[in-house]
Amino acid sequence: MENMKTAEELKENVRNTYAQVALQSKEANAASCCGAGGCSTEVYNIMSDDYAGLKGYAADADLGLGCGLPTETAGIKPGNTVLDLGSGAGNDAFVARAATGPDGRVIGVDFTPEMIAKAKENALKLGFANVEFRQGDIETLPLSADMVDVVVSNCVLNLVPDKKKAFAEMHRVLRKGGHFSVSDVVLSRALPNELRQAAELHAGCVTGASQESDYMSMIAEAGFTNVNVLKRKAIIIPSDILSRYLSPEAVENVKTQGLGIESITVYGEKTTETKCCEPNAELKEKVVATGEDCGCGIGSSCC
Repeated sequence: MENMKTAEELKENVRNTYAQVALQSKEANAASCCGAGGCSTEVYNIMSDDYAGLKGYAADADLGLGCGLPTETAGIKPGNTVLDLGSGAGNDAFVARAATGPDGRVIGVDFTPEMIAKAKENALKLGFANVEFRQGDIETLPLSADMVDVVVSNCVLNLVPDKKKAFAEMHRVLRKGGHFSVSDVVLSRALPNELRQAAELHAGCVTGASQESDYMSMIAEAGFTNVNVLKRKAIIIPSDILSRYLSPEAVENVKTQGLGIESITVYGEKTTETKCCEPNAELKEKVVATGEDCGCGIGSSCC
């Protein structure tokens, strides 16, 4: 129960933070860690990349919250159904819509009501009838199985307490042969304890980040194949933000050694191959009754 309570507290902190972020300017968001907390006076664009040259870019939907350009490597084709996880004000969804075209469909999911309202307002202004936004939790997506061709996400999964569930949900909603392109923050070593306990930096896409090796393992465990890191860049947290949590000596040490925080863009596919598995008693009864054995033999099932 304690772990569940902690997870819910983290979610509530993120929800409250991003409700405020929805009302901030892009400049304020981009000069902080994913929009969380106060801005840095040292650096502009701590994490975010420049969308301005991408087809479909809508400045009103760009809150400067990303840490990559996942739509660039998503391989979206005309007519595709695309899911944007943590869609915010709609920035990546609108870029995806330019790629999938009027015959495609884009679904954005975000669990902050203020972001959903802002995204819907932007879609209405742009006149996009094939872009919709749903309020929901990435750990329990409000979509049916085998529903989308491509999943994109930009600096969001690090905020999810149960990343295994999130990757499993991505796999569930993708059609066979579908794929994902996700930009996210990962770590190459452990963060100082003072930073890991900072609620501001959790909402800021830093302390919720996993070790890269663990992150990649969770993707593989969810069933994805052909998983590759396509891009990476170092994330530098300015010293005026670090000094809120670390001693002057520790800040100087970070300047020398770094924190081991990186943004990576990862690609992976949902295989078209059938896997056979031994079902539990309830599933076995269903398989025998229906004869739906997927070529695995009566009493077995595909998974």
